[in-house]
Amino acid sequence: MTPSDCGRVRAGRAHAAEPHIDTARAPGESQHRALRSAVHPGAWWLWALSLGTAATRTTNPLLLALLISASAYVVATHRTGTPAAHAYPAFAKLALAVLLIRVLFAVALGSPVPGTHILLTLPEVPLPHWAQGIRLGGKVTAEALVFAAYDGLKLATLLICVGAANALASPVRLLKSLPGALYETGVAVVVALTFAPHLIADVQRLRAARRLRGRPDRGLRGLLQVGLPVLEGALERSVALAAAMEARGYGRTVEVPARIRRTTAALTLGGLLGVCAGTYGLLTAEGGTYGIPLLLVGVVAALAGLRLGGRRSPRTRYRPDPWDVRAWLVTGSGAAVAALLGLASARDPEALHPGVVPLVAPSLPLWPAAAILLALLPAFVVPKEPS
Repeated sequence: MTPSDCGRVRAGRAHAAEPHIDTARAPGESQHRALRSAVHPGAWWLWALSLGTAATRTTNPLLLALLISASAYVVATHRTGTPAAHAYPAFAKLALAVLLIRVLFAVALGSPVPGTHILLTLPEVPLPHWAQGIRLGGKVTAEALVFAAYDGLKLATLLICVGAANALASPVRLLKSLPGALYETGVAVVVALTFAPHLIADVQRLRAARRLRGRPDRGLRGLLQVGLPVLEGALERSVALAAAMEARGYGRTVEVPARIRRTTAALTLGGLLGVCAGTYGLLTAEGGTYGIPLLLVGVVAALAGLRLGGRRSPRTRYRPDPWDVRAWLVTGSGAAVAALLGLASARDPEALHPGVVPLVAPSLPLWPAAAILLALLPAFVVPKEPS
């Protein structure tokens, strides 16, 4: 072996002895960075609930359609890959079903709204005297149908906003941000919120499997053959969830001094009473002077009580979601829409509640419509999560 060959061998051995540094990111690190770049789930829920609150302040179909379009656009650009995100079309179908049912009830059971434009007359069923105010069949007027459609569209918009909250933020991530005093209640709420999305995801998965096998997935036969595996999967998931909760010490509490327990109970109860009294003051004309101070004092006292009550629950948070500037922007955009529509309903109620007696075509008020466009702010300030 020549000296040059010996040098090459020694160089090769030295190169093999050097530690290999992989520049690729570990899966856990990339997932952690993705979670850190995501917006706090509470911000998404506050944004969606604010849009739902704004929907309750108007019956104008143009404004409600604008609210639905704004929430749908944000969902289309920023929804997650969780089963709850795939259930958003189901919420839209449920909203459409609610609208149709509300209109059908107005046709079959009548409406308290008087009208002169009779569309059709159904056979009326006579009812006993104790059922006065209720009728089956009879005259169906255009005013009653329009009023029912406005009312049903408002409720449908509220359902779509809740579906948007499920699609944009995982309820499981939201559970980590709750105070310790509300942890047990939060788990029950999270299980209730995730039941419908998981059930819909199981039905879609089983129907796709039956279509691949050439079996019917529609009709009564398909429903019966899909229902049993879905119920079996739900039972297995419930048992697994109970086992996981028991293994993680769910419900375990620590002893706290009696003085702290009494202070916690007094602050929580007094805070809730203050919130109720302040809300009543805001809703009445006589309580406008003391409503806001009582509401603020009640909220502060309730938060302090929840903070002290969290000492009984020994919990730690693994990689908690930060509440950053983007979370404030998301929450502020939804709150601004709710506040501006509430102000518009007080100043210009005719534009936000178009009349049905007599029938008038709904108009699009400019500055309430511009206020609803603020709901699109999260689509531009929040980066998309990597798939």
